[in-house]
Amino acid sequence: MRSAMKGDTQAYHRFLCAVTPHLRAMARRRCDQFGAPASEAEDVVQEVLLAVHLKRATWDTDRPIGPWLSAIVRNKLIDSLRRRGRHVNVPIEDVIETLEAEEQGDGLDRMDAANLLERLKDPQRDIVRSISLEGAGVRETAERLKMSEGSVRVALHRALKSLAAFYRSETREDE
Repeated sequence: MRSAMKGDTQAYHRFLCAVTPHLRAMARRRCDQFGAPASEAEDVVQEVLLAVHLKRATWDTDRPIGPWLSAIVRNKLIDSLRRRGRHVNVPIEDVIETLEAEEQGDGLDRMDAANLLERLKDPQRDIVRSISLEGAGVRETAERLKMSEGSVRVALHRALKSLAAFYRSETREDE
């Protein structure tokens, strides 16, 4: 990830490929811990991968990446459960590290994300908005768009890859 943050796209790809099975295992454990269905884990993993991509600059390279990723998995699962109407109680010990850091944002990340989303074609744009921004599930999105769940997952994965490529090209232009 450190190399990826310095612009090494191949290192970023290797990092994402290597970390995804660990994210999946963490998501499954968290689903089990919070009493969420196991099927929720894959949606959480997709949300986490998008969050990692969009927020990778917030990771402190002097600290281990594991706790940062674990916090993202936990937060994305909680967000998912809340969107579906589940009430979740999280022990303060589980979130104390995240309470210490203040969010410092000027809203540009959200505008950048919106600009990148506009570059996607339908139905990819609709799928990313539905699942990642509005919190809908894969099944719900598939039904609304009259697609199979597998097609929605594939389109989401491809859209995230496209967003990553768009982001990389924009960051190169800024340099």
